[in-house]
Amino acid sequence: MRSTSNPAFRNLPTGGFGGGYAGFQNQPQAAPGYGGGYMTPPTATERPMTIDDVVSKTAITIGVTLLTGVITAFAVLSGAINPWPPAIGGMLIGLVLSLIIIFKHLPNPALVLSYAAAEGVFLGAITGVFEAYFPGVALQAILGTGLVFVTMLVLYKTGAVRVTPRLTKWVIGAGIAAVGMMLINLLAGGALGIRDDSNIGIIFSIIVIGIAAFMLLLNFDETDQMIRAGMPAKWAWYAAFGLVATLVWLYLEILRLLSYLQGD
Repeated sequence: MRSTSNPAFRNLPTGGFGGGYAGFQNQPQAAPGYGGGYMTPPTATERPMTIDDVVSKTAITIGVTLLTGVITAFAVLSGAINPWPPAIGGMLIGLVLSLIIIFKHLPNPALVLSYAAAEGVFLGAITGVFEAYFPGVALQAILGTGLVFVTMLVLYKTGAVRVTPRLTKWVIGAGIAAVGMMLINLLAGGALGIRDDSNIGIIFSIIVIGIAAFMLLLNFDETDQMIRAGMPAKWAWYAAFGLVATLVWLYLEILRLLSYLQGD
C-alpha cells in the first residue's frame, strides 16, 4: 500500500491486493499496525468492507459534523455563546481524539463520531465568527467544499487523474511544506503574510486548497485499497474518519479564501 499524506490511512494492515478477503485468511501472522504495533487479521466470521459501508459511515460522520456545526454557529450568531471557548475546546478535543484514533489504530464508531461532533463544534464556532463579518460566506464555503469533493471523486473514478507513487510523494511533500510555512508564519507573528488578507494570502490559500483537494484523491485511493484488501467492515469508520479530516481542512481553507475575497 502506498504511503499517504493523511496519517489516518498510514500503515493499514495489508493482505494481498487482488485476493480480496481471502488474502487475509492466507496470512496467519499479525499485520503491522500504526507505530510499529500489531493488529490481528480478520477472522472468517468478519464481513469484508464494501463501498456501501464507506459511503454510509462517511455520510453519518459528515452528518454529525454538520449538525453540531450548525447548532454551534447559530448559537454564536445569536449571541447566546462566546465563540472562542467552543472553538478552542472543539479543536483540542478533536485533536486528542484524532491522535487516539490514529496512534491506537481504532476503527471505533464512538470515537469517530465523537471526533466529528468536536470538529463540528469547532467549525461551527469559527463559521459563526466569519458569518457575522461576511454574511453568506458559510453557505458558499459548504457548497465550495462539496463541489471540490465531487470534482475530485469524478476525476478519480474516471481515471482522469491517477494516484501514482510520484503523485503521492508530491502531495505529501507539498502538504508538509504548507503546514511548515504556516507554523513558521505563526511563530514569526505573521511576518510571512501568508495568512493575511493580501495577494500573498489569497495565493497561499488557493495553493493549500489545491493540496487538500489532491489529498482527497489519496484518500479515495487508500479506501479502494482497503476494500480490495478485504478489510473488515468496521474499518469503514476509519476510512470515514480520514475523509472527514481532509474535508475539515478543505472547508476551513475555502472559508478563509472567501473571506479574503469578500473583504476586498
